[in-house]
Amino acid sequence: MKPRAVILDLFGDHLRYHGGGARTQVLVALLEVFGVGEPTARIALARMRKEGWFATHRQARQVAWTLTDKSWRLLDEGRARIFSRAGGPWDGQWRMVIYAMAEQHRAQRDRLRRNLSWLGFGPLATATWISPHDRLDRVEQALSETAGVRADLLTCRSRSPMSDLDMVDRCWDLKALGRAYEDLVRRLEALPPAEELAALPGPVALRQRIELVADYRHFPFRDPDLPAELLPADWPGTRAHQLFMAAHEALGAPADAYVTSLLERHGDGT
Repeated sequence: MKPRAVILDLFGDHLRYHGGGARTQVLVALLEVFGVGEPTARIALARMRKEGWFATHRQARQVAWTLTDKSWRLLDEGRARIFSRAGGPWDGQWRMVIYAMAEQHRAQRDRLRRNLSWLGFGPLATATWISPHDRLDRVEQALSETAGVRADLLTCRSRSPMSDLDMVDRCWDLKALGRAYEDLVRRLEALPPAEELAALPGPVALRQRIELVADYRHFPFRDPDLPAELLPADWPGTRAHQLFMAAHEALGAPADAYVTSLLERHGDGT
């Protein structure tokens, strides 16, 4: 895992619930759990501050690091996509984005596509993306941050359930995603039972918990979180999410107790 990914996961999974800040000594000690030495930790923090992920202020002789609004948005959006699943029946409506961009805006176009994928949209055609989720407001925000784009946002229905399934097949490779979920299920089922995870030493539990999130995090980029009406029977993604949530919860108490002990030892950074 890259140091910056570990740092963001530490804030997203733990430090945000302890005031949203921490002193340098705390962050260095936490990163040591992941084999990141102090020089590398300080370099990563400095670069992330320069990029606008952190603000800093002095506390006695220490520097305290706090999340910026940009970081909060990223963590909130990431947490929603990783830990939440769409519930309830589908309303049968597709949300459609049709956009046009000049060739010189290729980088912006690629960024827009990544944002659409993160929001659960899939490419029905080159510049036409659809989703069963009502997230057009968030698409509008992404479009407002994208230079050189012209877009139409629509809500529509297909003519039949078979057409819906055909569009799903064209937008997403559910067979490949299902195989990836089946592999994840096997790995998660091989973990110790919850009571053993909850009894792990704090540093071990913290490392396993952050690694668990890092391993699971890439699935929301691939998985549009389709409603049951659009999924194959016995979809393995459901089982994978249940196992992930159970392991994440079991590791929570010892991991957070260790984080709390470091904050108390060095100061809470708030």
